[in-house]
Amino acid sequence: MNLSTIRAPKNSSERRKRVGRGMGSGMGKTSTRGHKGQGSRSGSRLLRGFEGGQMPLHRRLPKRGFTNIFRIEYAVVNLEQLAALGESTITPELLRKAGVVRRKLPVKILGNGELKAAIHVKAHKFSRTAEEKISRAGGKAEIIAAAPETTPGS
Repeated sequence: MNLSTIRAPKNSSERRKRVGRGMGSGMGKTSTRGHKGQGSRSGSRLLRGFEGGQMPLHRRLPKRGFTNIFRIEYAVVNLEQLAALGESTITPELLRKAGVVRRKLPVKILGNGELKAAIHVKAHKFSRTAEEKISRAGGKAEIIAAAPETTPGS
């Protein structure tokens, strides 16, 4: 690439449309508004998605599913992440300090990865495989109560 081959991006040098500047502008007479109709009148402004009275697309499409107001969102941590910390006792506070968990959510431990050493893990929830792998490695999986701000419906 050199200076003689550089070209401006497509449409970057297109001139602004100057309407209402007479016949010589290329947009004369109706100023690009066409003849008659709603869009040609002054003060015409349509709502987003308005289709001229036809049922708009967002109302024609069916609604699907629902949002469960009692859903509790968990910060998910895998066993391989716990093993990488190199700690003997792991708590949600320690995971937050280490940067494994970013948001202040209840912690759920999943069984991805293997444990070499016995560790004592305190979390709000465990998957079945995570519990099995922790106990197989000689550690302990302790369930702690959910924090008050994560109660259903809040």
